[in-house]
Amino acid sequence: MSRIRLLPEIVASQVAAGEVVERPASVVKELIENSVDAGARKIDILIRRGGISLVRVIDDGCGMDRDDALLSLERHATSKIRSAADLHAISTLGFRGEALPSIASVSRFRLTTREADAVAGTEIIVNGGKIDIVRDGGEAPGTQVEVRSLFYNLPARRKFLRSENTESRNIEHQLHLQAIGHPQIAFAFVRDDRLVFQLPPAANLHDRIRDLHGNELLERLLPLTGAGLDKIDISGLIGQAGVSRQTRAQQLVFVNGRAVESPVVTAGLREGYHTALMRGQFPVTFLFLNLDPASVDVNVHPAKREVRFRDPTAVREAVVNSIRRALEGGRGDWREKFRAPNVSQPSAPPIEPETRPIEVQPAFAQQIEMPPRVAPSGFEGPRKLPDTAPAEEKIDKEIPQQFQIIGVLNKLYVLMENADGLVLVDQHAAHERILFEELRRRMEEQGVPSQKLLLPQTFDLSPRDAEWVERNMSILQKMGIGIEGFGPNTFKIDSLPAFLKTSDPVSFMQRVVDDLKSASNSSSALRLGEEMIAKTVCRHAVKANDPLRYLEVEKLIQDLLGCDLPYCCPHGRPTMIQISLAELEKKFGRRSAIQT
Repeated sequence: MSRIRLLPEIVASQVAAGEVVERPASVVKELIENSVDAGARKIDILIRRGGISLVRVIDDGCGMDRDDALLSLERHATSKIRSAADLHAISTLGFRGEALPSIASVSRFRLTTREADAVAGTEIIVNGGKIDIVRDGGEAPGTQVEVRSLFYNLPARRKFLRSENTESRNIEHQLHLQAIGHPQIAFAFVRDDRLVFQLPPAANLHDRIRDLHGNELLERLLPLTGAGLDKIDISGLIGQAGVSRQTRAQQLVFVNGRAVESPVVTAGLREGYHTALMRGQFPVTFLFLNLDPASVDVNVHPAKREVRFRDPTAVREAVVNSIRRALEGGRGDWREKFRAPNVSQPSAPPIEPETRPIEVQPAFAQQIEMPPRVAPSGFEGPRKLPDTAPAEEKIDKEIPQQFQIIGVLNKLYVLMENADGLVLVDQHAAHERILFEELRRRMEEQGVPSQKLLLPQTFDLSPRDAEWVERNMSILQKMGIGIEGFGPNTFKIDSLPAFLKTSDPVSFMQRVVDDLKSASNSSSALRLGEEMIAKTVCRHAVKANDPLRYLEVEKLIQDLLGCDLPYCCPHGRPTMIQISLAELEKKFGRRSAIQT
């Protein structure tokens, strides 16, 4: 007797629905994508009981005639593709032809649709995958889909749903994704007969983010100027250095208008920010990648959340370049905040004039000459470095003073005045950034001094990692790592960077290989040592309770403003905080600007 049998059509649809329809938010996503593909300019969404009782999506798209409406409920019926060749260049959000029949098979489903020039529309009612009613409808042009009693015929699946509030939040998150991905479309969301938000069509992404997240977040975002690579256009907004979240909830990525999750892009974001974020934090991004549809495969997962890139390395490089250029480009705007006050003021008296300059005793002074504790150039301290700043930075440093130093709070926070209000500077974090960039530059120019191990150690690698190490042996040696082959897939270490403190060189080398393999091609080979540099400069930077003279504080601020990333220390903590006059007036209950 034959054991293999064809599944009934309804059962097959319910199996397919398990991949496409995971929860009410999946229903909303699929229906909105259909509306976007239909050219809708306005989409209304209504839910009840977290979408379990009702999901209704109404659009003003092109609509369908009766034949197309009936075909849309058949599995693998779609207007998006015609042949297998079309799968290699998908430019629409939907293409599988599975969403509507899958949704209809696990709910009480109603579809009404009408074309703009049609006298009457079509209404179709489906219960659990069986078409019950087909008749004329009198709805407005466009399409309206109602999904009631989701999973009513699959009680085992329904009990796995979360609480109504959780499912509602998932739907709202999905709507935010769609609204940000398509700012030109108006969205309205009603939850349990209460209007949650109503978004008009936006002229650009800035307006849509302002409508959804407020002006406070928008002011802390930097624009991406499309500085990608050939055939990869990158745009959007990213958070300034130090603007981060503890989760990836606001790390939004869109590929050709589709919200996706991509390890390739995530790695590019992490590398682009690098020392501009604290460990364990994630950037706030609204990142849009537009590239040839033929170079990205969206036919990876039924839910279409994942994509594959034909050239993932090029995509990662484009993301890294865009993020770095945006952060560096924001330096000019950031520095502009510290322009001089509107009224001329006399020079501030020296801070603690009896205090002697601070001296530094670097632990590895014989290997690398550490910069002086306050200024890497031009300061009469215990050690002076040659002025090697680029011409552009030299010109910048000749600009008249951009701030007015008021004093030092608690021997740690430098208080300054600028045209916008009060500025607080963490002297330790600021000096860390100055020393970090100076020492990193020296390492890139001169290499890393190494220290011989008392006992050389050997370790084994997988064949792929061993092949990578053999190809990059010179890079590792320039980083101060003495490494050489010691047999098949075996290597010997006899020296490590002089300032590295580790009791397990083998584990360190495993981390080295993993970190360097994940770095982009444009990254400096010495960038791996930046974590060690950051720990080193932390020990030698100005500490809390270290008293500084006025000229030392002034030079500290000037050198900080000349750094590549002056906003934060190498660990991602902010170096400066601006408290605006408006915020101060609010605290004191004043209405006007400055009253006399």
